[in-house]
Amino acid sequence: MKSYCAAVIALALLSLISGMSLSATLEVERGSDLQSVIDFASDGDTLVLGAKTFEAEPSAFTEPLCGNCDEARTEVTATVGFVIRDKALVLIGADRSETRLVTNAGYGLYIENSRGTVIANLTITGGVRGADGAATDAALVVRGSEVLIQDCDLVDNDNRDTSIVVGIAGVAGREGADITLRACTIMNNSWDGVALYRGATAHITDCVIADGRGAGIGVTWDATCVAFRNEIRGYWKGIGAFGNSLLVARNNVVRDCIGWGLIATGSSQADFVNNVVYHNGNCGVAPWSPESRGRIVNNIIVGNGWKESWVCPCVGVWNNGDWAKWRFTNNIVWDNASANYEEIYDQTGLNGNLSADPMFVGPDDFRIKDGSPVLHAGDTSIFNTDGTVSHIGLYGGPQAPLETK
Repeated sequence: MKSYCAAVIALALLSLISGMSLSATLEVERGSDLQSVIDFASDGDTLVLGAKTFEAEPSAFTEPLCGNCDEARTEVTATVGFVIRDKALVLIGADRSETRLVTNAGYGLYIENSRGTVIANLTITGGVRGADGAATDAALVVRGSEVLIQDCDLVDNDNRDTSIVVGIAGVAGREGADITLRACTIMNNSWDGVALYRGATAHITDCVIADGRGAGIGVTWDATCVAFRNEIRGYWKGIGAFGNSLLVARNNVVRDCIGWGLIATGSSQADFVNNVVYHNGNCGVAPWSPESRGRIVNNIIVGNGWKESWVCPCVGVWNNGDWAKWRFTNNIVWDNASANYEEIYDQTGLNGNLSADPMFVGPDDFRIKDGSPVLHAGDTSIFNTDGTVSHIGLYGGPQAPLETK
């Protein structure tokens, strides 16, 4: 096995070759060695990590800004595991499940001032919640950086002080973050799946975000998010737009959360199109404030309301806002516990809205059977990939997943 020194020498020799991307397979004993190699590497280098565990030695970290405080200029203390700062690196694991970064920290992998970093094919785990409840602890925290995270598992970051309500999120987008999150599993962490704060943007596609606390995807302050083809389940809450954020959520499954499925509150703008909102504990979809606005189109909203009322009524659609600011068309709202609608008159038969069994293939298979009322019953301005009028639900519209089951 190569020693850390040998790895550094190899990296140094490679860096002398003009125009060549630096790449090395790291065979090191300790996570501190990995951090040293990260520190040594130059902007644009590629580090290929072996199928082993890299364990960080956490350090104290003080930041001048708070992601989710009323006053942004609030000093926050945290712990940090691995750090990429002031350069772009490509970190690629040899095996998604066996290349493991154990962070032992609140900010597990912290990326700052980095344009073009790629994190792929590895696991980030073992986070430990810090004592400052204002810290945006997450397996991966991004600030002032453009980052692609692909084919990664952000899991089991669940060690927390139970005296603090907040835990450790999967991904936290901070000021100036531009995040692409693709085909990742975010599971069994102790706070939000993805939390976007001031000035963050994210494009989240084809991810499973499951079994945490907080919201599966929370878009806050002036953050922006596009979310396609994700499965959100087992959180307190599903996908939400807060503050004056912008959220586009299409072709997602939001199911089995104990509170709401999809909401927009504050002065946010949301585009909820072709989602399945199924079997959430309280309400399925809710315009939550008079200032929120947007579209609720081509969604299947069924089977919600199995838990006693906690954050909203046990209904399909709850209007707690200004209904005139929302376009609500071509949805199926059916079989919700207390009622299909509350604080708004029944929309069945209006603007293409239906109340009927969507005829799913199975309880966890949201494809639709032949003869289903959702077939080609969507908004006529939205089309399937074959040019026909969109189906209602997950498998309709241009962002629909391929039918792989």
